[in-house]
Amino acid sequence: MKLATLDDGTRDGQLAVVSRDLKTGHVADGIAPSLRAALDDWAFIAPQLDVLYRQLNEGRARRPFDFDPARCLAPLPRASGRVCGAAYLHHHELERRAAGAELPAAWRDAPQLAWAAGDGLLGPRQDLVLAREEWGIDFGAELAIVSGDLAQGATPDAAHGQIRLLLLANDVTLQNLAENIVANERAAGLGLLHAKPATAFAPVAVTPDELGEAWRGGKAALPLRVVWNGNPVGTLEAGEDMVFSFPQLLAALAGSRKVEAGTIVGAGVMANRATRRHTPGYASIATQRWQEILDGGAAVTQYLRFGDTVRIEMLDENGKSLFGAIEQTLRSP
Repeated sequence: MKLATLDDGTRDGQLAVVSRDLKTGHVADGIAPSLRAALDDWAFIAPQLDVLYRQLNEGRARRPFDFDPARCLAPLPRASGRVCGAAYLHHHELERRAAGAELPAAWRDAPQLAWAAGDGLLGPRQDLVLAREEWGIDFGAELAIVSGDLAQGATPDAAHGQIRLLLLANDVTLQNLAENIVANERAAGLGLLHAKPATAFAPVAVTPDELGEAWRGGKAALPLRVVWNGNPVGTLEAGEDMVFSFPQLLAALAGSRKVEAGTIVGAGVMANRATRRHTPGYASIATQRWQEILDGGAAVTQYLRFGDTVRIEMLDENGKSLFGAIEQTLRSP
């Protein structure tokens, strides 16, 4: 299935089913008022949504409408919880090496997780509004999952069965704050709260079966494209260089706590290693800057400026947009 949340003026929005080709939608409030409500009773609600999804794709739905991503909030505007993972270790290896250090061995042994804000999540066309360019405003293309209820101590196999939906996100980071506010937070063990403004999500959440054969081992073996001010800067493969799968990330979260339905778990900024056949580009500016430091001694690429635009999109096996695109413009308040 493909699901979206329409902006109806409420906090949680109105649940809608979206056709596979992203051209039409159908309000699903007769089944569940919101995606939050659907996740709370997924075993009962999901089959009903699936019937409506099939009817929509077959042209048999009663009240279809033209789907417009600009009408959408984030698919899940308020999460039960939100966690950032570090599945693409190449991104973090570059950061440490650019600073003259090495990635701690523990990062390769088990998934590293950090809490993130789960409220105020942005829709796919909402502007990114921030006060200062000098904060080092950086986009960050990543995949995430939405979980069902998961018991404490659950195995990766059990976690795999509780992956309800996949999301595409722009996880923005204020990179230059690492020199002041973030440094203080790290020293206190409090994470990166002030360097993580609102995250934006593509208009549609999809169930894993929508990926077909590309959903393998809890990873999405599909290409991601990042375009900055109209210029392609990244063409990455989501299934490559992902050291920890989504079931492993989710099981790590459940290691000492129950995970509630509606929890978002991100895999972290996507990063591929360059090969002889493929130079992937980048899914965040910081990745490129760290590579420039290693290659030439100094970072050249600048962070986002007011008026800049970012487009993030993932393609399915037929080369069609899977989640719809995130298209954001950075502006001042």
